[in-house]
Amino acid sequence: MIRTKLSLRRPLAVLGAALLGLTGAVALAAPASAHHTTTTATAKCDQLSGERVITWTIENSEKDKAATLQTVTSDPNTPVVLESDGKTPLEGVVIDNGGTTKAVQRVPADTKTATLKLHSLWVVNDEKFDDVGTINLPADEACKPAPKCVDASEASYSHTFDGPKGTATVKLDGDLPLCEGSEQPFTLVSYFAPRPQFATPQYVYGTPDTDTIGGTKTEIELNVEIPNCHTQVDLIWGGKDEVIDEITDGGPRYNDKKLGSPGAPGNRSHGKPGWYNGGDKSCTTPASTFASNCDGTVAVSLSNDGKDGKYPVEFEVKGENGWSKKVTVEAGKADNSVVVPAENAGKVEVLVDGKVIENGTYSWARPEDCPLPDITTKADCKDFSLTATNPEGGLPVKVEFTYGGKTETRTVQPGKAETVTFKAGKDDSALVALPDLDMEMEAVYAPEGTCGGGGAGGEEPGLPVTGVAAGGIAAGALALLALGAVLFFVARRRRVRFTA
Repeated sequence: MIRTKLSLRRPLAVLGAALLGLTGAVALAAPASAHHTTTTATAKCDQLSGERVITWTIENSEKDKAATLQTVTSDPNTPVVLESDGKTPLEGVVIDNGGTTKAVQRVPADTKTATLKLHSLWVVNDEKFDDVGTINLPADEACKPAPKCVDASEASYSHTFDGPKGTATVKLDGDLPLCEGSEQPFTLVSYFAPRPQFATPQYVYGTPDTDTIGGTKTEIELNVEIPNCHTQVDLIWGGKDEVIDEITDGGPRYNDKKLGSPGAPGNRSHGKPGWYNGGDKSCTTPASTFASNCDGTVAVSLSNDGKDGKYPVEFEVKGENGWSKKVTVEAGKADNSVVVPAENAGKVEVLVDGKVIENGTYSWARPEDCPLPDITTKADCKDFSLTATNPEGGLPVKVEFTYGGKTETRTVQPGKAETVTFKAGKDDSALVALPDLDMEMEAVYAPEGTCGGGGAGGEEPGLPVTGVAAGGIAAGALALLALGAVLFFVARRRRVRFTA
């Protein structure tokens, strides 16, 4: 008699199932007669496929007779194959005397009971026996496929946030990507702000940065520019359509859209609060310019139209002797209405929030194009008269007339003239000084003809005289007029006389 044996020397094949959980119980088949096989079973869940995997263990009860498995019937009707290679059917397999063999069967996840019926042949007397194995699969234990992705509506994230630097990162938690067609955008945005604490109104600065987690992208980096002034920076849930361009009093807010918020959706990302308020100076660009007028006043121009000019600015212009005026200039505007009176223009300051702004200090200085007083003379053998005329639109001018050791002082108002007459003497010139303008002029006494024994003199008007600032040189000699005196300007402490 020839016995056919099946050797189970090959190593067990790896089934490739992951995260298997034991869910089965052992079931025994009663022998039909003295010759029988004994079948036991266990079941596990393959979460990758979502199937239950039953492992059938079949034992030959005979110690001296081999058994051949001729027919195999399973319920559910799915393939039952050798565990050793994962593909050989049980039919025709020979189990050595007293030996065992193992087979695996995959059944749907919702299977409650599985049955394996075997018809075996013992080579002695050509006997066949049935062997039925049963396993109950608990219905209350789930067997679902392990997820290969996560839906955006169920995903959680973690983030980093650096408000002063304007940087943030957002990362999808876990090892699974978002499912196909599912994505989640996030946005970082910075604002101009009126104060370093939360306050309104706020205006978006630069361009918000938006990026999206989805597909194979599981982590993003966001960067925005920060204004060089008070600011607010927010890391928000959503794309650029979620950005609030102007945060106003009573207007919309991000609330729990900020990542790290206590409520949804911001609480689905873990990390430090995704919002920041700070900055060390105001988001305004106040500026001032000054112009001196010939009448001693100072015209002040105020502007609020620089890069950071987002808010109205209240300027205060201060002069000497307690003079002050406040002006509010809207963003992007200028104001040229402030004129500091002459008596207060010795020192002018422009302040914002109680502090003098950059280049905000000025003192009146006489403009170079202001008209100078005119000096004219009239001379004869008895008298020498000098007249100072101050043009309209200027300041009162102090004039000192000196001749023959005598000095007369006059203050000439704008649009007025003052005349001083000296008795003609031996001195051949008079000195006219404008101390407020740091100027001196010399008038030559030169009546026509000779006086006192030398001839008679007449009375004719002298030439008008103009001058230059101290430190200058005489522009040129004035032509002599008949019976008139000659005047010319010279530098202080350096008097030059021209004669004809």
